[in-house]
Amino acid sequence: MDLDAILEDLVAVARQGGWIISSSVPSASGVESKKSSADLVTEIDRVVERTVFGVLRSKYPSFNLIGEESWKHGTSLDDTPTFVVDPVDGTSNYVHGLPDVCISIGLVIKRRSTIGVVYNPFHNELWTAVTGSGAFYQKGFDGERSRLPLKSNSERLSMQTACIGIEWGSDREGPNFDLNLKVFTKLASTQATGGHMVNSLRCTGSAAITICRVAAGQQDMFWECGSWIWDVAAAWCILEESGGMMVDGHPGNWIPKLDGRRYLAVRGAPGGQREIVEDFWAILGEDRSTYGD
Repeated sequence: MDLDAILEDLVAVARQGGWIISSSVPSASGVESKKSSADLVTEIDRVVERTVFGVLRSKYPSFNLIGEESWKHGTSLDDTPTFVVDPVDGTSNYVHGLPDVCISIGLVIKRRSTIGVVYNPFHNELWTAVTGSGAFYQKGFDGERSRLPLKSNSERLSMQTACIGIEWGSDREGPNFDLNLKVFTKLASTQATGGHMVNSLRCTGSAAITICRVAAGQQDMFWECGSWIWDVAAAWCILEESGGMMVDGHPGNWIPKLDGRRYLAVRGAPGGQREIVEDFWAILGEDRSTYGD
């Protein structure tokens, strides 16, 4: 299997999908709620997914396809090479005119993220990776490809200096919402009140872009319980190839499942990765989300 050739095809179809996104204008009549008013879908999501699927089915008929808009409950990964597509990651941003939006395409082989392509058409930013070949960032169609991380990861990780990506998710009541409130409060509050008072918390509205920012060294961590495989499949490869690591969003599991729905991404560093993971896990204590196993 020529992974570099597949990468080229995925970049081409991602740019094609990105053009559809950036040349469209969302309207109120074209926006629907799925789980809640915080979980949106537009016709552009569906159009982009159909476009990407059409190209990939033609070129790789023996591969499986998983997409956010066509996924059916009960569908799961197997060892067959599988393209995992999020046609518009950051739909809420797209609807509101915020440019933190991307198309995310990953190739999963034997349940491992093997190729990752994340493309933001509004900023013309492209993140790519192939297992064993490193991760890269490119700005513009003819811009220079820069190896990730962009920012030196020479600084040791610590909770007090960390910039951490978080998301509220679509659950705004119940145990998942309560867990988010607990974790966010512990991260933000002062050490005198039992918190960590981290440097900053960031909600960008796109898990894929945020994980790429962690891979680039521009953020230190990202935590979310409730994301889906299409949110992370491509960015996971980019993170690992940059020297970062992905662990379970719940304590104790250093080797999470790609479709486990609980994720804690940590940037590459000369030291402190395991320590900061254990510090973060300690915040959860005995509390757990309802996602995953």
